Amino acid sequence: MTMTKTNPRFDPPEMWVLGGTGDYFAEFMAGGTAVVCGHEAQNPENVLGYRPCVGMVGGRIFVRGPHDGFSNADARLEPIDDEAWAWLTENLESFLRKIDKADLLDELAKREDWQLIVAKTPYEKKGKARRSMGEFRNQVWDDELGRGGLIGDLTDIDRSPIPLVVNGELRRFVPVWENAKYMAPCQSSCPTGMPVQERWRLVRDGLVDEAVDLALAYTPFPATVCGYLCPNLCMEGCTRQIGNMPSVDITKLGREGVNSKVPELPALSGKKVAVIGGGPGGISVAWQIRMMGHEAVVFDMAEKLGGKISSAIPNSRVPAEVVDAELKRVAEVLPHVHLQKKLDREGFETLRDEYDFVVLAVGAQKPRIIPVPGHERIVPALTFLQEAKKDAIKPGKRVVIIGAGNVGCDVATVAATLGADDITLIDIQEPASFGKERKEAEEAGAKFKWPCFTKEITDEGVLLQSGELLPADMVIMSIGDQPDVEFLPDTIALERGHVVVNDNYQTTDSKVFAIGDIVRPGLLTHAIGHGRRAAEVIDEIFKGKRPQSDTREMIDYSRMTLEYFDPRITEFGSLQQCGDECSSCGSCRDCGLCEAVCPQSAISRKALENGFEMVSDPDKCIGCGFCANACPCGIWNMTENTPLV
Repeated sequence: MTMTKTNPRFDPPEMWVLGGTGDYFAEFMAGGTAVVCGHEAQNPENVLGYRPCVGMVGGRIFVRGPHDGFSNADARLEPIDDEAWAWLTENLESFLRKIDKADLLDELAKREDWQLIVAKTPYEKKGKARRSMGEFRNQVWDDELGRGGLIGDLTDIDRSPIPLVVNGELRRFVPVWENAKYMAPCQSSCPTGMPVQERWRLVRDGLVDEAVDLALAYTPFPATVCGYLCPNLCMEGCTRQIGNMPSVDITKLGREGVNSKVPELPALSGKKVAVIGGGPGGISVAWQIRMMGHEAVVFDMAEKLGGKISSAIPNSRVPAEVVDAELKRVAEVLPHVHLQKKLDREGFETLRDEYDFVVLAVGAQKPRIIPVPGHERIVPALTFLQEAKKDAIKPGKRVVIIGAGNVGCDVATVAATLGADDITLIDIQEPASFGKERKEAEEAGAKFKWPCFTKEITDEGVLLQSGELLPADMVIMSIGDQPDVEFLPDTIALERGHVVVNDNYQTTDSKVFAIGDIVRPGLLTHAIGHGRRAAEVIDEIFKGKRPQSDTREMIDYSRMTLEYFDPRITEFGSLQQCGDECSSCGSCRDCGLCEAVCPQSAISRKALENGFEMVSDPDKCIGCGFCANACPCGIWNMTENTPLV
């Protein structure tokens, strides 16, 4: 136990010795508990060895058996009270059982055989008690300096006791409980605006089903997207990372969403919205509109609902049964879906006239192709992924992919599963691919090469401007897709092939909204988030309200206190562990820490009809800031006091 300490965040250290100790035992011991049983000790006459407890300043030692004493300048004997004896006997039984010596319990569990050694306090070591301030004033100040002392005739200071720390209006700072005033970093980072911290609160409260179902208010694909396809921007924004701790794993909660049931649907209002596009964005806006009590009718060119989720994203990224289960749930909410419907301008104008609003969510389906010689030999990435999912294409052994982004990585992974063993991804700059897609492509054996500038596509492969030929049985281009906007009238403004919208995703035609890749390229979650916002605006217009958005700022990372969370966790094993380790940034965990640490007992919990609030009593509060410094969620804010004069 030499130089041991107790970290208040963890249980005190313990050392159990069946026999005796060596020399200089417990030197400079500063915390923890040692138990020396003295059973068949190497030196049966002295179980504590030579010069124990020298410099001991903390902790305690239970000892059984004879010893030659200890450093009386640093330690003393203390009677073993009932609490200490109960701790010793309970843990002694556990100790003996673990070392297969349980039969010794009756012999060792005799109270009269044991002694307890504890460290002396600094004042005990000095041989005098601590002087109180009253004694100092009377015995030192008054006798030697004040009143009849050296300067007694030079001062008329009022010597009555005055408070050194003030409360009420005289405080420099005032604590303000700012619960839910700011958005958590995870929620702020999520394109759908999902309150991730609220879901983990429900998990902490044992309401796992409610935590899972809450996602349906923000996305129709809680498992497909949150659990598998999303790059998890909420985890990238997680506050825990500033403490070099792993982000709380939302995928564990997301994947549970496959079992969520269809939420209760409100009665229809009579308002109707046409949604052009049955991909993630289109389904999202239609889902939200139906949840708000209006009818949504979906039109799509494909044979199956779901867009790229159904037709192109590999099953290796998300299990087919998960996608099918979520699309089945969508079909129950959105019964009016018209597939294999390609619109022209006349058809679009008909929808605009027949429906209250139209939402464009057609995505980006037209592949971008570099117009180099031989470009007709190129297979677009989207076409390849769609055909591969139907098992209708074979890439051969050698594949070159032009464009090394995440979609290109998906192409490489799929090509490997179809038999390709020489796969090269080329780009004009350092590849922008990242995350699971990049990792899976590398594990499939794909090579990345840059900078490369394509000169020509030949029968042999890709000829670079440098003169190098990259042999290929198939060349696939993955440099992005662009929207098909040929069916749109001139009243809807375009910019560089994308539809122009305002902050509410409304186009230059007030009856038409546009979301997703037709507006700007983005993630699946961006399209889903666009859909949710557009639906909110449409609902507010139906109700005669001005569209409002959540204008809350993100809470500053510096306000959270992470010292209460376990830095040893490298991987989360359960939903409950995730919930416990969430800092709940900006939303009170109701942990009571602020109430416990307040030195003036100024903070109390006040129950409300719908929840609670923590209240600081100004008559007790001294503005010390302990509450703000201790809060793991950053709820308390110390504001400068500006009392009325």
